[in-house]
Amino acid sequence: MTEPEPESTLKKEFSLTKNWKKYFFEFLMLFFAVFLGFVAENIREDFAEKQQAKELAKSFYEELKNDSITVVARVQGRIKKERAIEYMVAFFKDSSLTLSSKALSINFMWAITVRTPITFTPRTVVMEQLKNSGSLRYFKSNELQRLIGDLSVSIDYINERQALEAFVYTKYMEPIVTNHMDFDFQYKLFINSFFDRLLAYENSSEIIPFHLSQIEKIDRLAIINELSYYHTNALKSTRLNSIQKYVEVNAALLKELREEYNISDINLPN
Repeated sequence: MTEPEPESTLKKEFSLTKNWKKYFFEFLMLFFAVFLGFVAENIREDFAEKQQAKELAKSFYEELKNDSITVVARVQGRIKKERAIEYMVAFFKDSSLTLSSKALSINFMWAITVRTPITFTPRTVVMEQLKNSGSLRYFKSNELQRLIGDLSVSIDYINERQALEAFVYTKYMEPIVTNHMDFDFQYKLFINSFFDRLLAYENSSEIIPFHLSQIEKIDRLAIINELSYYHTNALKSTRLNSIQKYVEVNAALLKELREEYNISDINLPN
């Protein structure tokens, strides 16, 4: 016959069972506290990332929107310059080199000297911030990330093409300026900012005499070829290819940002 366990032993076992349950309960409470803290931190970080993405999207949208306005003006400037070159090509084909007219002076200046209104320099501050800081990861849309990559490529292409234009201009256009510009006309035109003054003169009734210089040295065919090369292989090619590609990607990015982040132009800061 088994003797009953002493009362002290029963109390000890009961105490151990009670402590084990207590420790387990405390462990569960600690685990849930850590788990909930982890979940809360993830929620907080996710919310912060979404807010950061929203702010970056707005800044990026504003940058793109400003460039979309600028590029339209640059395209218009390029078309005007291309038409001026076409005028000068037609002039050198069969017109008298001693001819003096306001139309000749304006088209000569637009064709051979004007450059600022055709040069497009896209803003890349926000885009570079997105790439260099790693903030691009905040944009979860694969389409958005793809378009940003396309934008970067199109900007590189524009810069490459405009570098070529600068080379062609230096090689072929500057000699025409130095050899055949009527500098008396240019001095009279250069009263204020050149481009503003040229536009004002073009739209006024003012007449400033203009004559080509050193007409005896003019090689009509050479100048026609130089102007035509600059027109088609540099200016027009850049406009129809690299700049047009940028316009398309810019428009697609603006549309994607509007839809992804519910952005409207009226909500943008001035």
